[in-house]
Amino acid sequence: MAATDLANHPGHLARRLQQAHHLLWNTMVSEQITSPQFAVLDVLVDEPGLDQRSVGERVGLDRSTVAEVIGRLGRRGLLDKARDPRDGRRFLLRATDEGVRAHRKLAVRTARMNQVLLAPLSAAEQTQFLELIRRVSDAAEGLRNPAESHAAHP
Repeated sequence: MAATDLANHPGHLARRLQQAHHLLWNTMVSEQITSPQFAVLDVLVDEPGLDQRSVGERVGLDRSTVAEVIGRLGRRGLLDKARDPRDGRRFLLRATDEGVRAHRKLAVRTARMNQVLLAPLSAAEQTQFLELIRRVSDAAEGLRNPAESHAAHP
């Protein structure tokens, strides 16, 4: 049996890209705040008052992962939870002042990191690359919950 050509294996390439991103994130952005934590802060800076489920949907994290990320950000004092006055079972989330400051600092670093990550590509290739991986990622979301995907794309 012949070996798989890993140079043309999307999963292998996605893992290598993730490794490069992780290395750049830790060296250029933060060793304390992870990329998923930054994504949650980013959503809450833009849309304060979302509930946990909505935040998870916005950033593409499953329920248990988003709960863990929110717990860590809360323990660090970067976000606050308040009971929803209309539904006492839900908590509404917002970035604290410290969370907004951390987000601002990390956003600048993230932009620089993205420039380094995409530097091998021309501007047109960067646009195309991002569009293509966005399409694949969006399609993959449907694999997680086919009922939602089918409802969204009849």
